[in-house]
Amino acid sequence: MDYMQQTTQNICGPDKGPCRLKLVNFEGHENHISHETQGLSQKHLVVRRGKPFKLTLLFHSQSWSHLTESLVLEVCLGNMSERMPVRFSGKRSDPQGWSAQVYPGDVHPQSVTIHVCSPVQSAVALYHLRVHMQTGQHRRSYMVGTFVLLCNPWLKDDPVYMPLDTHIEEYIKSDYGLVFMGTHLNIRRRPWSFGQYEPGVLEACLQLLQVSPQHLGDKHKDYILRADPVYLSRVICAMVNCNDDLGILAGKWCGSYKDGVSPTEWSGSADILHRWVSSNCSPVRYGQCWVFASVLCTVMRVLGIPSRVVTVFNAAHDSDGNVKIEEYYTNAGEKLNLSKDSIWNFHVWVECWMRRPDLGAGFDGWQVVDPTPQEKSAGIFCCGPCPVAAIQRRCLGAPYDASFIYASVDADVIRLIIRNGHVVGRTVDTEGVGQLIYTKSIGSDRPENLTGTYKGKKGQKGFPKSSQAARLKPRTNISHLFHSSPGGTSPGLEVSLNIDGVPSVGDSIVMWVTITNQSNSPRVLVEHLNAQVKEYNKDPQESFWKAHREVRIQPGEVLRLHHTIAPSEYECVLAGDDIVNVAVVLKDMMTKERVLATQEFNISPPQLTIEVEGGDTIQMKKEITAQVSFTNPFTKSLTGAVLTVEGSGLLQGKHEARLVVLQPGEKIEKMVSVMATSPGTKLLMATFSHSNSPAIISRSFHKVSVTTD
Repeated sequence: MDYMQQTTQNICGPDKGPCRLKLVNFEGHENHISHETQGLSQKHLVVRRGKPFKLTLLFHSQSWSHLTESLVLEVCLGNMSERMPVRFSGKRSDPQGWSAQVYPGDVHPQSVTIHVCSPVQSAVALYHLRVHMQTGQHRRSYMVGTFVLLCNPWLKDDPVYMPLDTHIEEYIKSDYGLVFMGTHLNIRRRPWSFGQYEPGVLEACLQLLQVSPQHLGDKHKDYILRADPVYLSRVICAMVNCNDDLGILAGKWCGSYKDGVSPTEWSGSADILHRWVSSNCSPVRYGQCWVFASVLCTVMRVLGIPSRVVTVFNAAHDSDGNVKIEEYYTNAGEKLNLSKDSIWNFHVWVECWMRRPDLGAGFDGWQVVDPTPQEKSAGIFCCGPCPVAAIQRRCLGAPYDASFIYASVDADVIRLIIRNGHVVGRTVDTEGVGQLIYTKSIGSDRPENLTGTYKGKKGQKGFPKSSQAARLKPRTNISHLFHSSPGGTSPGLEVSLNIDGVPSVGDSIVMWVTITNQSNSPRVLVEHLNAQVKEYNKDPQESFWKAHREVRIQPGEVLRLHHTIAPSEYECVLAGDDIVNVAVVLKDMMTKERVLATQEFNISPPQLTIEVEGGDTIQMKKEITAQVSFTNPFTKSLTGAVLTVEGSGLLQGKHEARLVVLQPGEKIEKMVSVMATSPGTKLLMATFSHSNSPAIISRSFHKVSVTTD
């Protein structure tokens, strides 16, 4: 599409004179290739700031000459405008301002090609363009159309400049990503379609800026500040959740999702953005951290800011700002829901690439931006941008929200054993939080380990803590409510808890408790072992399995105690990807000393298979078939079996296969016809559920590359 626009309406001046403008060709095809914006919009010319783009003016008369009739272009944004006299000198006059240049060979009797360039510090927005033509006697003005201006990571002077093309390919142009989930012991990969080339996505991102509180409150100020990626990322971060504004997503972490879509059912951003626009900016229900982060990543990539989705395993939510998380256990190893602080098995946020002139060159590069509404920052639910370098260097006063983010990846965990209102045991874990930090590797589906970029040496000095920049809140932990008892942590007794392999649904869960007696005395111990199912971001539910025994251990001895949870003991409470909290408490019968060890792991779901006819690369608008199947791996029959297949940009709606009873070893299959409507990376998603369990017990994704030829 060349975006030719007929200019029949005069803005001012009489419609007569020696020459009149007939149409403007926005040279969409050539400009989009030059500006790396192919496929972002079918409605608008999309260009990048600081780089010239072309447009051609065609006149009714063949007598036009720049010697007798001057041309002036005018760009308009809100109530601001800037005029650019079209220069024929062959040299750009003002690299800091807007310019319009004609080069030799671009002037013809009936047309002229103009090279327009914006300042590199221009606002990201939809601009309007006027053309003014003037002779000694006549002046005509034409509103000729619109264009979208984005950040330019290819341009060295742009604050989002990224020097390596392979990085730009991954963090700007790629419409496919991975979210890492589960636990650090069993990491699961969830594909995500960012969908920036889906029709209407760019327009939705622009609308997001237009309905932000900053724009609605002061349009002029907002347009000026939109040149700054730090400002843009903060506005967009707040707008991805709907807690303070007309934002995109409502969050929900428990209860029924029947009045919306369960967060686990989303596989791409385009559907979410389309729903938000079509509902007149009503929030889309529902999102959780990986959904919020993936949508934010889409918007940032569309606007030209390099971004990637990052998962922190064992992420601390420090609600009181003391960089410590307290957990409470009973004497029998059951975890209690007593603290406002928590540790999420995984938490997903976004890193955005930009310079930080407000902080200095040492803080340029990746910045944490977290749109999941957890705590308020300057009165609104957003978090960041905060330099990753500031977290590594423990600069807790760095804007924005460094203290909260630092706690997420490096807080200490204090675990207390409570009995009859007394603290009878205490352990401190300085390594568990931020166990792993992963993102998708460049050009592959392997994880890239970012842990070292966040976690410097503890005690390393940085900025002083600032009450203005750090989230410092009143104390909310409750350890002071309990009394200390004799005993507590035993210096001569060590215990660890490990899971054997990666348990799958239908397999036994095998655990090993290792006890080391470092004292010079024999000990008589009572071992309590407890298992609870939990959500990734919550404390566990009631126990579903317990065990206890008496143990005798000699001085210097190391014991390994074996425990097994059979499938029959968990199948009524656990489904695929569920997380289990296991804790062991050892009590010395003579000294009353107690030691605690914990472990959390997720159960792998049974396999679900997706096969695409002809391989994983398909042609756009060519019909192919895909086959999805699930085989019952259990020793029991499954009633009300449902196999569901869907795929944005590949299938219309959901396709289902149902069986009243699925026998052990029996297969359920669904064949679907797939036709891609747009190029790029698409995802087929299949799920299996049955009436015996309230949860989906298996989910699988299949990546398909769609080409135009």
